Amino acid sequence: MPSAVTSASLPEAISGNTSARLAARRSRHLRERAIEGVLLLAALVSVFTTLAIVYILVKESVVFFQKVPLIDFLTDTQWTPLFDDAHFGIMVLLSGTLVSSGVALAVAIPLGTIIAIYLSEFAPFKVREIAKPFLELLGGIPTIVYGYFALMFVTPILQWFFPGLPGFNLLSAGLVMGIMIVPYVSSISEDAMRAVPMNLREGSYAMGATRYQTAVHVVVPSAFSGIASAYILGVSRAVGETMILAVAAGMQPNLTWNPAEPAATITAYIVQVALGDLPHGSIGYQTIFAAGLMLMLITLAFNILGHVLRRRYREAY
Repeated sequence: MPSAVTSASLPEAISGNTSARLAARRSRHLRERAIEGVLLLAALVSVFTTLAIVYILVKESVVFFQKVPLIDFLTDTQWTPLFDDAHFGIMVLLSGTLVSSGVALAVAIPLGTIIAIYLSEFAPFKVREIAKPFLELLGGIPTIVYGYFALMFVTPILQWFFPGLPGFNLLSAGLVMGIMIVPYVSSISEDAMRAVPMNLREGSYAMGATRYQTAVHVVVPSAFSGIASAYILGVSRAVGETMILAVAAGMQPNLTWNPAEPAATITAYIVQVALGDLPHGSIGYQTIFAAGLMLMLITLAFNILGHVLRRRYREAY
């Protein structure tokens, strides 16, 4: 009699265990799907944000260009949107943006790359551990502090070498902006170089190359994808900088390609108008959206250029 009971309950026990395992597997599958959904939403946040920004800029810019011809916007050599005799030549602001960014990149790219090569290939462990936090600290200083540093410290030094240099100029702002960008370029470039497999270095040493030759001819080409990303980040950071230029460059709409002169940039103008008393929907207020759209197109162009360079460099190697 007990054996009969045991034989009868065995299928029920097996069925119960199978149901429990299926329920546990189903619950785990649902949890994994929920986690995947959360991660997907987190990944799409940047996409939705970018699309929203583009939508706002294009929407307001369309209204602006209904009143201002696109040809005048691109070819006029004056920028006086708040005057009675209004002119809307974006080239005035674009020249200041490109000149200041060029000065900054002329400082940040070579200096940041040299620092990255040194920290990755030559610096002792203790030096690297001390230098990295200082670089990160340099990148965390508020930009308004850099602006007053450029105005009160760098500009007087430049005036000692160039007596005719005005108090507000693109040169000092660009130099300090380049110093500010150095941590971004050097840190990302150094991480990309350290990610290069050690066997590539060992193979170069086995062929008789020196540490310098290995660093320049093996490590840097192998890490070019990450280095190019660092350069693109530096370009975007330079083009989008505001407070240093607002403080030290003068915010004067002046069409010039001379860094020794004062000028206004796109970002500085946007801040100037956004903090003013212009009514929403006026033509003067809508200029900030047209200028912002131009700034976004510049950044997009540099990103596309960086992507093309990375692809070509990978094909070459």
